[in-house]
Amino acid sequence: MPAELLKVDVGDLTFDLRVDGPDDGRPVLLLHGFPETSASWAKVAPLLAEAGLRTYAPDQLGYSPGARPAEVDAYALTNLTQVTADLMTALEIPRADVVGHDWGAQVAWGLAAWHSDRVRSLTAVSVPHPAAYTAAFRADPEQKERSGYIRLFWQAGKAEEVLLEDDLRRIRRMLGPEETTGVPAEAVEEYVAVLSAPGALTAALNWYRAMSSAIRVDPVEVPTTYVWSDGDVAIGRTAAEACIDHVSGDYRFVELAGITHWIPEQAPEQLVTAILDRIAST
Repeated sequence: MPAELLKVDVGDLTFDLRVDGPDDGRPVLLLHGFPETSASWAKVAPLLAEAGLRTYAPDQLGYSPGARPAEVDAYALTNLTQVTADLMTALEIPRADVVGHDWGAQVAWGLAAWHSDRVRSLTAVSVPHPAAYTAAFRADPEQKERSGYIRLFWQAGKAEEVLLEDDLRRIRRMLGPEETTGVPAEAVEEYVAVLSAPGALTAALNWYRAMSSAIRVDPVEVPTTYVWSDGDVAIGRTAAEACIDHVSGDYRFVELAGITHWIPEQAPEQLVTAILDRIAST
């Protein structure tokens, strides 16, 4: 069965969601990253549904047309995390197993640290605990080089001009080709269509522009699995292996060989195995 499409109000924001799995299934919250939407979970959600789980995959703040504030501060991690907790409340989900990829992993780390009562387990994909990433960025020249693209994203106006040119050619190149990354061509077209809407790309980039090392994310106590791939161009081994230092609860590190940054699309079966193992542990 195809995923059910919902609209959910959180204050004056309206989020678009894809919901899959049995009505009485244990809730799993799936949080996407840049430059994707909830469609990035299209290969993962059905496998979780087959296991009896109920998945909720929102188009996150800035990606849902009805939840696109203009202020950069709205995209600070503290607010992204609070909005996600409020979305869970609106969905009547007291606690969930939380899975996040890329920026969605950052939000998931924030939820687990600041709203641990809402998180039964955490599976973070690609992006490690924010403190591990920050330390690697400061001390590891390789990670600093890998993160060089962010400097462009910080440049309001310039980044939009560069990324929007030639029908978002650079975004397309980042996500493809499908035989290399696993990201289906039709999904790329959906992401490009979303980011081409007025204000959408700026909203997505505001996640980067609101970044601040002054926002300190506490160590995580909930049972946690971190999934990283050695073919990830954005996150190097230094940051990945330091993640363990910021989890005080039960921790597992799953390394995928020969997989790119786009783990949910390229290695959905391996990711689902890691998610189900983590959920079973709780």
